[in-house]
Amino acid sequence: MPKHEAIAARSWLFAPGDSEKKMTKAMEGEADIVLIDLEDAVAPDSKAAARPMVHDFIAANPDQRGRLWVRINPLDGPHTLDDLVAIMPARPGGIMLPKVYGRQDVETLDRYLEALEVANGIEQGSTPVIVLITETAEAMFHTGNYKGAPRVVALTWGAEDLADSIGASSNKNADGSYSFTYELARSLTVLGAATAGVTAIETISADFKDLEALKARAEKVRRDGYRGMMAIHPAQIPVINEAFTPTEAEIAEAQEIVDVFAANPGVGAIGWKGGMLDRPYLARAERLLRQAGKL
Repeated sequence: MPKHEAIAARSWLFAPGDSEKKMTKAMEGEADIVLIDLEDAVAPDSKAAARPMVHDFIAANPDQRGRLWVRINPLDGPHTLDDLVAIMPARPGGIMLPKVYGRQDVETLDRYLEALEVANGIEQGSTPVIVLITETAEAMFHTGNYKGAPRVVALTWGAEDLADSIGASSNKNADGSYSFTYELARSLTVLGAATAGVTAIETISADFKDLEALKARAEKVRRDGYRGMMAIHPAQIPVINEAFTPTEAEIAEAQEIVDVFAANPGVGAIGWKGGMLDRPYLARAERLLRQAGKL
């Protein structure tokens, strides 16, 4: 089976699976990944009609297939297998699994995908997965358990379904910021992704008109260790892509740090610009250069 690496994708744009117009608009934009949604964006009575639409859309765009992912319905409902049976013959670029309760759900999905890959002549184990790991209260206790989980290339989190799961009337403070439980979910997700060696992806910003707030938030979570963010509107994509792309100044500084250590092999710490650099600075600089494709 292929070994999946952490995915380098900055922007993940949701598009409802029952609208060919919106799927097309999303695909024609700048999003690194288009998340065709069969879950929340599609009403229960429309899911049966949406599945063949999603299949046909992916099949009709083979050159874009790698960036056309599908959010299926959760395993604790009646729709998951119907979703997978309908879409897998089209060979989607990947699958988003929502509302998990823990790693066991990923392992169940792996078995389903394995059978459907074999049935459809797809390389076994080749379909990657991103997991929404904080949408149920139970899942919050298992955010660090995804190391080595099959197919997983990224972890992300959600605040709305978590609020529903715990019976909260709101997930926000009076000033509009997330309250403690949801900031905890964000922190546990980035820690879980680091533990698993996969990519941490920030949740959506629901106010798609406030691009300044989106920019500030995307820049903040990037500093915290996130490498991308989900979006609900095409207007958010350029902001997200810019926020998660290293600047020329960042690249230049990282290269200076790498060069300083290269010129002084074997040292653990070294003076630089009036301060001291140790090995964690080097590791961060190398990581940024890899992210920018410079290393």
